[in-house]
Formats: sequence, structure tokens, C-alpha cells
Amino acid sequence: MQSSSITSQYLDRYRHIADDAARAAGTLPVTGAQRRFLLARRMDPAGRPDLVPLFFAFPRGSVDPDRLRAAAGHLAALHPALRARPETLRGVPVQLLGEPDARVDRVEPRPGESAADALRRALGTWAAEGPPLRLFLATDTAGDRDVLAVVMDHAACDEASIGKVMGDLTDAYRDGLGPGDVPGTRAADELAAYREAVHLQLESEARASGQRSVAYWARRLAALRPATGPAPAPRGGEGRAGTGAVLHRLPGAPDGARTAFPVLLDACAAAARTLYGPDRVPALGYPWGGRPAAAQPVLGCFLNTVVHPATACGLDERTVSWWDDLDHADAPFDEVVHAARTAGVPWSGRLDGLLTSEDLHRRPPLRLGDATGHETHIDGRPVQAPFAVSVSHGTDLLVRMAWDRGVVPDPVAEDAFAALLDTLRAHTLGHAPVG
Repeated sequence: MQSSSITSQYLDRYRHIADDAARAAGTLPVTGAQRRFLLARRMDPAGRPDLVPLFFAFPRGSVDPDRLRAAAGHLAALHPALRARPETLRGVPVQLLGEPDARVDRVEPRPGESAADALRRALGTWAAEGPPLRLFLATDTAGDRDVLAVVMDHAACDEASIGKVMGDLTDAYRDGLGPGDVPGTRAADELAAYREAVHLQLESEARASGQRSVAYWARRLAALRPATGPAPAPRGGEGRAGTGAVLHRLPGAPDGARTAFPVLLDACAAAARTLYGPDRVPALGYPWGGRPAAAQPVLGCFLNTVVHPATACGLDERTVSWWDDLDHADAPFDEVVHAARTAGVPWSGRLDGLLTSEDLHRRPPLRLGDATGHETHIDGRPVQAPFAVSVSHGTDLLVRMAWDRGVVPDPVAEDAFAALLDTLRAHTLGHAPVG
């Protein structure tokens, strides 16, 4: 029965502890998406949170650190998700609201380091107990530019919130706003809207967690055969520690390449099969969903992670399966893992690959004063799966794949990326030239 679902049990336990009105005033439940990220953090040997980092290059000296610090504090005061901290009360994960806090640190490169090296080092020292929004500024003397990292804890911000962060940071910096410039009524309204969105999201997830959904995902994932160990041994050399990445631009991608998500899934599945071999059916994850229709467009973590078994099949079959999955995409990740295990699939919930897709036309540029940041990529950051593919849709199609070198050797990863691009070209670009 639905009352036995993980989500319903969680809500029952949360309501029990929230009976204390004084505590409830500063306490909120966590969404299904947040439960996933908090669980992944507990499973990580180092307790590392999943981060959402964005990097922007500005002309050297064009960013005022004090003005930027005030603007970041304004965002933390305005958005409840940026002043909430995950805690466990009587065994129940919750969000505890605190005082506005956002860090802006200048990171000085060490001798021989680049700005990218310095920012990677800063991200590597991220402490989970700090604020969910942090900014790091490093000077690239060789390129005569400053590189700004805008970084959020994924448990506080999903992909759908990135545009809001960029737009609000731009406005606060332009207007010289700080944390004290959020009127009490505005803060109360934002908190009420966030609280309502979280509760509406959980109600939606509870409705999507009944027996019909469990039965669907049990059938859908019955063939899943996740990777059980490292990728095949490298050819022509040993793997190295850290993270590898490759980036490719497909110029002039047609509209079909921007909108046909099953094409991206098919390309990602081809990469996964190259990595893990034909005897495995890896588990791919991708974010999907959004705030419930009745909720206001608040900043937060609401997007669910949908699981896709990377079977060997044609694009038509994959597309039909994907459409069926979307009918059940509101089921939280932990419910889906439970469903798979009821089908006898020995799966812990660890994803074998991740796919994200973003339309850059929907995200405002980050503008600080008179300077507009040029978004750049910095490789070598930890990834939350053996490999992760991100696709950005702008004037061109920008495809990036990162991998954990402790699991995936470079030659195997490069073969997988080649298979991904070949599949993508075959489905979307035909014989269009590739630069």
C-alpha cells in the first residue's frame, strides 16, 4: 500500500518530530532529490557533498570582491535554500534554517600553479558543514584575467535553479545590495513560498510512490546489470589518479539535436557499453522534473534523478521506453532503488554514469558591473559516478565527458567518448562538418 512507501514513511516520521512548534518554525523536510544527495554524501568515504561549480572568466581586476561578497550574502538572505543546513533530528533528515552566510574567498595560486589549479585545490577542501553557496576568485596572470568559481552544494540547488542564481547575483551586484537589504516581509514571503514548494513536492512524490510505480520500475530495471568493479584494464598504459575530461564542440547543431533527449541517452548508453562491456547493463542517471505546478519558482533542489538502463537497443525502442519512464519520473530515487531490489537486481543505487543537458539560451549571463563573465570549463574536479556527460545547447552543441581515473583508464574513456560522438553524429548531425 502507498502508506508503506519510503516517502510516506519519511513524511510520517517528519510530522512526528515537527509537532514541536518552536522547532518546526526553523525546520523543513527534505525532498526526494535531497535525500539522494545526503545519502550519497554518507556513502562517500570522505563525506564529500556533490557540488555544482560554474566557472567564469572576467578581465583582470574588473571584479570588486567586497561588492561580490555583499551580493552573495544578499542571495543567502533572500533564498531559504541557501541558508538551510542538512541535519538529522531523532534519525530523521531535515533542513535547519540558519542565518544568511555565503563565502567569497580569494584563492592565491601557489608557485607553478595556474588559476585552474588553485580553484581545483579550493574545491577539494570544501567542508560539508559550511554554507551551501561559496565563491572563489583566482587571478590567471598568464591570461591576464580573473576566474570566478560560483559553487553550490547540490543538496541546495539543482540545474533548474542555476539561472536564478546567475540572474539574482547579477542584479544584487549591480544594485550594490547586501544581506541587510532584504526586507522582513520579502524574506517571510520567500520562506513561505519555499516551504510550500517543498511540501507540494513531497506530496507529489508520495503520490508517485505507490505500488503501481514500484511495479513499473521493478519491471523496467529487472535487466539492469550494473558494473561491479573497475572498468577493463587500460590498453597501452596504466590509469592515473584524479579526473580526466574531454570536450568537443559540434558546430551549428540543428534544433533536433537540442530537443531529442533520447538521442543523448542513446549516445550515453553507447559510451557506457564501451566502458563496461556487452555483459553489463549499466545504470545511467539523469535529472528530470521540476517544481509542482502549484509551486512558485523558488531556488532549491527538486529535480529527481531518473534511472535509465543502458541496454543495447535501437533508438525507436529507447525513445518509447523513455516516454514511458517520464510517466513515472516523479518516483524518488530511493523508491526506484528499492523497486529494483524487489526485482532481484543486486544494485546499491550507485550510478554507472550521469547525463545532464542544459539549454544555455534559458540562462542569463553572469554580469558583474560592466563586465560579462565568459563561462569556462575547469577539468580535474571529482565526479559523482565513474563517468559523467554534460551537454550544453547554445549556438553549437558542446559535449563534455569527465571520468574517474581511479575507475576508468584514459584509453577506455577516450574510446567511450568516440562511441558517444559517433552515435550523436549519426542520429542528429548526419554529414555536418565537425570542428
